[in-house]
Amino acid sequence: MRAITQRSFGGPEVLELTEVDRPRPSLNEVLVRVHAAGVNPIDAHVRSGAVPFLGPPPFTLGWDVSGVVEEVAPGVTRFAVGDEVYGMPLIPRAASGYAEYLTAPSRQLARKPAALDHPAAAGLPLAGLTAWQALVDAAAVGSGQRVLIHAGGGGVGHLAIQIAKARGAEVVTTASAAKHDFVRRLGADEVVDYRAVDFAAVVGKVDVVLDGVGGDTAIRSLDVLRPGGSLVTIVDMRDTGLAGRAAERGLRVVGVTAEPDQVGLAALAELVDAGRLRPRIDRILPLAEAVEAHRLIDSGSTTGKVVLTM
Repeated sequence: MRAITQRSFGGPEVLELTEVDRPRPSLNEVLVRVHAAGVNPIDAHVRSGAVPFLGPPPFTLGWDVSGVVEEVAPGVTRFAVGDEVYGMPLIPRAASGYAEYLTAPSRQLARKPAALDHPAAAGLPLAGLTAWQALVDAAAVGSGQRVLIHAGGGGVGHLAIQIAKARGAEVVTTASAAKHDFVRRLGADEVVDYRAVDFAAVVGKVDVVLDGVGGDTAIRSLDVLRPGGSLVTIVDMRDTGLAGRAAERGLRVVGVTAEPDQVGLAALAELVDAGRLRPRIDRILPLAEAVEAHRLIDSGSTTGKVVLTM
């Protein structure tokens, strides 16, 4: 089968299209014929060596996938051959999603949302689970709450806005002026241009902050939280100083990194099929153009997800 591999850390140019052996599913696993694979910032960090999840190369990147079950190993009862599935298996271990086939534990996948094609579905798992696990599992966001979502035009942020709105929250988001119309269409009730004004001076009090920026933004976010409020960070999980500052004010800091979660995937799919959630896909490229996909990710200029198709 075709796969994208790399033999050294470095820039996008280290990615190579190669031929490798097709994997075989073990007990409780399925073999998935991958139709599309999402490309995420974490992929670029692993590729460069900045985040050495996978140890030294060679390896194949990729976690977000959407495809069709081709083989079912003993122990699997959730899926049959021909089922359309999507997910983010095995992270932080290698799932090798930039390939025509992968194997994964069946309980780390879910049925693909019927309303999405494979490229759109492949853009949902990692960013969607990050937003879901932050807002729902960690912060229990619900009706009547006011939520501040930083970087609302980003991969996690644009999904978080929709999830919070679907759960009945009032949503405030920060975004560059160029993305204001986009985030308003997603349902944001109030939009702040973080480049023009200090969000902490204009937002007012909120119950929950979802922070994907970190640093000074996270620290100043404590100022807008109501007593007992929660700051959920997806970037400063190990910042004990931030947690200490929050505790002194009667606030809570929770660090979240997305983990494989069939329940969360099913919940996301339900929202999609109900017309309440849509991932924004910026670019769809063939597998052979993985280098270009990573150049786009490294540029930070995309609005929405970059996806590879097989």
